[in-house]
Amino acid sequence: MNVLALTILISSCLAGIFIACFAAEIRRSRRSSPERDSLLPLDGEPVKKPTPANFS
Repeated sequence: MNVLALTILISSCLAGIFIACFAAEIRRSRRSSPERDSLLPLDGEPVKKPTPANFS
């Protein structure tokens, strides 16, 4: 297969994947706000405080 044709095929596939992911991200971002997204890492399980038994 011609190298140029293979390069164009792979580039087109990568561009299609990028466009699909970008569209999904735009659709997802309409349902949230930057302020909410910035607080998402803090929305996890509560951190367990170490007890003296855990230090031994």
